[in-house]
Amino acid sequence: MKGRALPLTLRLYRGASAAASLLAPAWLSYRVRKGKEDPTRLAERRGHPSAERPDGPLVWVHGASVGEVISVLPLIERLDQRGFKVLLTSGTLTSSRVAATRAPPGVIHQFVPLDARGFIARFLDYWAPDLVLLAESELWPNLIAELGRRGTPVVLVNGRLSERSAKRWARLPKSARALLSRIDLCLAQSEEDAERYRSLGTPRVEICGNLKFDVPPPGVDPAELKRFGLAVGKRPVLLAASTHEGEEGAIIEAHRIITSRIPDLLTIIAPRHPERGTEVAELAEAAGLAPRQRGFDEWPDADTGIYVADTIGELGLFYRLAQVAFMGGSLVEHGGQNPIEPAKLGTVVLHGPHVWNFAAVYDALDTNEGAAEVADAMGIARAAYALMQDSQLQGHMADAAFATVTALGGALDRTLSAIEPYLIQIRLEAR
Repeated sequence: MKGRALPLTLRLYRGASAAASLLAPAWLSYRVRKGKEDPTRLAERRGHPSAERPDGPLVWVHGASVGEVISVLPLIERLDQRGFKVLLTSGTLTSSRVAATRAPPGVIHQFVPLDARGFIARFLDYWAPDLVLLAESELWPNLIAELGRRGTPVVLVNGRLSERSAKRWARLPKSARALLSRIDLCLAQSEEDAERYRSLGTPRVEICGNLKFDVPPPGVDPAELKRFGLAVGKRPVLLAASTHEGEEGAIIEAHRIITSRIPDLLTIIAPRHPERGTEVAELAEAAGLAPRQRGFDEWPDADTGIYVADTIGELGLFYRLAQVAFMGGSLVEHGGQNPIEPAKLGTVVLHGPHVWNFAAVYDALDTNEGAAEVADAMGIARAAYALMQDSQLQGHMADAAFATVTALGGALDRTLSAIEPYLIQIRLEAR
């Protein structure tokens, strides 16, 4: 692995990314204007540290965005309990906020550097991790190649590779093999994921299951839950969670359809990217509704039909208030959002047809009648209305969803067992 030559495609990528790194300041400034970067921490994206490296063995855990960070938090907590210092990186503002509020106190968070060789080398020179745990499918060529050159062990945890991504990699078989051969161990979510990684040249693959099943349900401030509950009263609540552009219009239309029979319905829309809150509110206003926004510290009143939950880390509150939750990213071709959290909290899950990001999870939920697929606004309206009118059906689906996700747990313990030899090794080397 160390010193192994890269194929031409990866050498070209390396050269192109080095040239592009000259434009990094302009690119990062553009992202700041779009609200996608923290202007006070831009140096981290070029590999400059903003925190002190702790003494002793360091485990670097990386998750791209909110979902990946949440999935590895229980793993990080176990590492922290065993005395390992942990560096957690991610690439989005929302994930950094989740890390700040939910990671153990001693965990250091940094934004992951852009995948240019100079930035990666600077980052690794400073942090010098003893073990790297990459979540799901974070296969950045310069990062993987540089870690391989340095001989740093790399484990892919909660490994996931969609059929679509596998086909793309299969068009560049030499590049795929060159990168994946530098992964010391791949801990795949499912047999399908494992087979895709093996077929592309990953040398050691084990199946550990999905870490997301072992994530505890999101917490909530009891006082805030009580306060919000009083504001909502006995009104039925439909939640549209983690929605993407192109979906909120369907949710608003579904709300209009349902209110012809349930006039006091409250529909809460929580966009995946909170900065889109005003955009979502404007859609509701254009539909003749009077929305209110959480981001402006507004509360729903008796006249509020659409409530825009444009804040970070509060889905635990809204899942507990809603009888039905439509999971976003599934009416549009995004691949769906994680349904495990609402299932654990007894909220019935609806989803669109595009759920390949969590295909196995949704398949299990649908098969066990713990979730239902809908195709459009009318489908959402019909399903939500039926559930709100039939408490027995609602309870059956909620119980089935909870039983399904509970039965699929155990990935955390299997993952810890699989990485145990690496943890022992870095302990011995530290001595």
